[in-house]
Amino acid sequence: MSAHSKEEIVNSVPQTGFFGHPKGLFTLFFTEFWERFSYYGMRALLLYYMYTEIASGGLGIADDTAKSIMAIYGSLVYMSGIIGGWIADRLLGTQQTVFYGGVLIMVGHIVLALPAGVTGLFLSMFLIIMGTGLLKPNVSSVVGDLYRLSDVRRDSAFSIFYMGINMGALIAPLIVGTLGQEYNFHLGFGVAAIGMLLGLIVFVITKKKYLGLAGTYVPNPLAKEEKKKVFGQMTIGIIFIIILGFVTISTGILTINRFTYLVSILGILIPTIYFIVMYRSPKTNEDEKSRLLAYIPLFIAAIMFWAIQEQGSIILAEYADKRTQLEFLGIELHSSWFQSLNPLFIVALAPVFAGLWIKMGERQPSTSKKFSLGLFFAGLSFLVMIIPASINGTETLVNPIWLVLSFLLVVIGELCLSPVGLSATTKLAPVAFSAQTMSLWFLSNASAQAINAQIVKFYQPATEIIYFGVIGGAAILLGVILLLMSPKIQQFMRGIR
Repeated sequence: MSAHSKEEIVNSVPQTGFFGHPKGLFTLFFTEFWERFSYYGMRALLLYYMYTEIASGGLGIADDTAKSIMAIYGSLVYMSGIIGGWIADRLLGTQQTVFYGGVLIMVGHIVLALPAGVTGLFLSMFLIIMGTGLLKPNVSSVVGDLYRLSDVRRDSAFSIFYMGINMGALIAPLIVGTLGQEYNFHLGFGVAAIGMLLGLIVFVITKKKYLGLAGTYVPNPLAKEEKKKVFGQMTIGIIFIIILGFVTISTGILTINRFTYLVSILGILIPTIYFIVMYRSPKTNEDEKSRLLAYIPLFIAAIMFWAIQEQGSIILAEYADKRTQLEFLGIELHSSWFQSLNPLFIVALAPVFAGLWIKMGERQPSTSKKFSLGLFFAGLSFLVMIIPASINGTETLVNPIWLVLSFLLVVIGELCLSPVGLSATTKLAPVAFSAQTMSLWFLSNASAQAINAQIVKFYQPATEIIYFGVIGGAAILLGVILLLMSPKIQQFMRGIR
């Protein structure tokens, strides 16, 4: 595929028709809506499916191991985006990569819908990790391709697209979770597969007409000679990993626990290598080196934040299932429904925060101060969970309002930190490493979940007060340190606010 200019790509896209936006935004909105529906629907059930007894339709995996697997799964989903970015940049272009990603995700959900036991679980995880890595980072790139850089509708387009993500995540636990918990886990996973199928159908039927050339070009294609070499190396690598995996698993060397330790180490090692390589590169000038140093404390703060936020689908999911009264105002609740709270609060509050920052203008807090606020609210979301245990002990069931409050507080923190983190990443990135620095931002979540894989094992009702207290307190302490460092960080940013 020959490279096209930005002008050719934009001119090939129907320019209005979806709320004043290119019709291609409709294609991408619904593709991502259904992808998030399938992912969050599956995620709302997965922990329960793993630790529920075999006799009750689950896999009977030990609680601690199930929680570790959930964290590692989330970590690998974020790490796989690096592979998806490389395939789009060097081989297929973003449009084709999104399609193949969707196919892998759908097959992964189909495998999970079959009564294939633990083998089916790990096969489906592998397929969904790879599929999400191909689809997730690239579908956002195609959104950008629909607009000229000067188009004032760009920010509005990403806001509409972001709503699609959160609407899919909002309704999924209510539909998939209800079916899975009321009838059968496999029925729930089957509905998640149908969700991804609907996304693929919308994508395939409308892409030619609505997307035009957007996402079809390969920015940095491999030459023919390079392709042979790279495919050869990839084939050897895959065969080596399969043989190594077979030998180590069959001999008992590689256990689930050892694998989680390995990924946890990688979660810290990979971003560390990224920082060192970028900082020491001759392509990075003195100003950019200074900005990279300013980015490190923000990156560490992001890891701390995501470590708490991502426990919503692990620790708070278990809390909803085992520690919460599931009847409220005469309504029978399902524990999976609580997973809809995060996207619900984001949809409700994101416009409020966007308006607030615009209204404050120059008076709004600096990037590092917003990060401090994010950590403060994240820490608070864990500290409030100490209160019911302190009042009534850990033997009685808790009013669901406490969980609702915890999810609300962490979302306030997320809206202070997450969009700001994306913006700061684009501003502080060295020019030669702009795309890779964006991958690095997403690695903050991967690192957080890799660390979580070890932390979540310590949670039990008996250790509840210490668990929530130590982690919540650590986040607030880090927020205070970041606040004190704020003037110094601002100095290192070399003129960037």
